Amino acid sequence: MFGAHVLIDRSQFPESVRGDLLESLRTRAINHKFHYESYKQAAKWLALHEGFSPARTDASCARIYDAAFTAAALEIASPAIHMAGLGCGGGQKEARLLKLLRAKANEVVCTLLDVSLPLVLTARVEVLPLVDRDYGIVCDLGTTENLDQVVSASDDKLPRIVTLFGILPNFEPAPLLFRIARLLRPNDLLLISANLAPGSDYAAGVEKVLPQYDNTFTRDWLMTFLFDLGFEKSDGDLAFAIETDSRKLRRITAHFEVKQTREVLVQNERFSFPAGERVRVFFSYRHTAATMRSLLNEQALDVIGEWLNDTMEEGVFLCRKSAA
Repeated sequence: MFGAHVLIDRSQFPESVRGDLLESLRTRAINHKFHYESYKQAAKWLALHEGFSPARTDASCARIYDAAFTAAALEIASPAIHMAGLGCGGGQKEARLLKLLRAKANEVVCTLLDVSLPLVLTARVEVLPLVDRDYGIVCDLGTTENLDQVVSASDDKLPRIVTLFGILPNFEPAPLLFRIARLLRPNDLLLISANLAPGSDYAAGVEKVLPQYDNTFTRDWLMTFLFDLGFEKSDGDLAFAIETDSRKLRRITAHFEVKQTREVLVQNERFSFPAGERVRVFFSYRHTAATMRSLLNEQALDVIGEWLNDTMEEGVFLCRKSAA
């Protein structure tokens, strides 16, 4: 392997990234993609994922992914298959699915898409021995205007399994699922994961998992963005809380609470953050199996299989487009 060809979508061209960064600072709501940009940030996130993700630490969580992958593979009758990993991260889950597809298909094509170039390259190392052709794409799922063209350009109309693992929590769910539903063709499958609130009481379930977010690894990862902008450790603290949106969906948020005024110069524009101001640096939605089914059904996506881990904190859903 002498190198890698990676497509950079226009949503991640310098002028687009600059606009998104300035908008994040003006609105005091940081776009999550800015936590994955550099190799340093990607390494911190991978360490956090390795240490705290249920998919890595909970045997029952690993089982539900394996069950979902097996079910998806059984739905595919074609001798050739394209797996499109949207928000591929480090690529471990995608590689596990590809091993099953490799065992039954004569041709396996893989697209790895993420907002982070370091993560696309990391994932490519995981999947390269398992595929006949691979395509790397750096793209912002939230803003790209060409998602269908970008993903479809590589598969020659092969049947697809589209994966969306670990991405839904950090997006407003309805707009993202609308984009994904438009991407799917009638014979495509969607495998999507969600962070869930355990138990029958939604509010109590979110309260129960709140401590999982407030740890040294998460704080270190999130604060890297602010430190790189020019903030100092003494400028304020991260505070985690629970919010309820207009649809009564609950999410855990992290705000940086400014204790002393800080000015930063970004892209030749000066920003002042006075003491007492709050900057939202992160949010993570927690769903239930019922809210997930409702969100998917709104986009004409039928859930044909679902798997929950033993603690009911993680779910995987296998979907296809509803018949017209």
